[in-house]
Amino acid sequence: MILRTFFIALCIVGAFTAASAQVIAARADEKPAYDEELAKRFGGDDNGMKNYVLVILKTGPKDASIKGADRDAIFAGHMANINRLADEGTLALAGPFGKNDRTYRGLFIFNVASVDEALKLAGTDPAVKAGVFIVEATPWYGTAALMGVGETHKRIAKQKP
Repeated sequence: MILRTFFIALCIVGAFTAASAQVIAARADEKPAYDEELAKRFGGDDNGMKNYVLVILKTGPKDASIKGADRDAIFAGHMANINRLADEGTLALAGPFGKNDRTYRGLFIFNVASVDEALKLAGTDPAVKAGVFIVEATPWYGTAALMGVGETHKRIAKQKP
């Protein structure tokens, strides 16, 4: 009797697992509907991609010498500048790197047409101005959906940095 109950339970679990797998496979085959309005709003090309400029923030020559209240003020300005650029739509993404041996501190992905324009925007950052960071920039081609990250982030962040 126990063996029969176990067998029936196993069959039910097997049937449920097979049905679940079919549903998952069916969803994987579904192609989301193209949203022309969203593609235009984000500036996407026919592949849903667009040009950006990737800026790497690296440890600058004055990083170790700036301490205390001066450093706090610089980083408060750094965060305010990030928020300003994001609100303007010129900064698609920003964030710090974890500890690494390349002196990489963070990145900006700018929604601009040229490296020169991105360097000018990066130059408005108080941490760059103070020499805490130096920057390197290169063109980058990525998903236009990146332009929706800022809006989504505002909805999931409990605190604004």
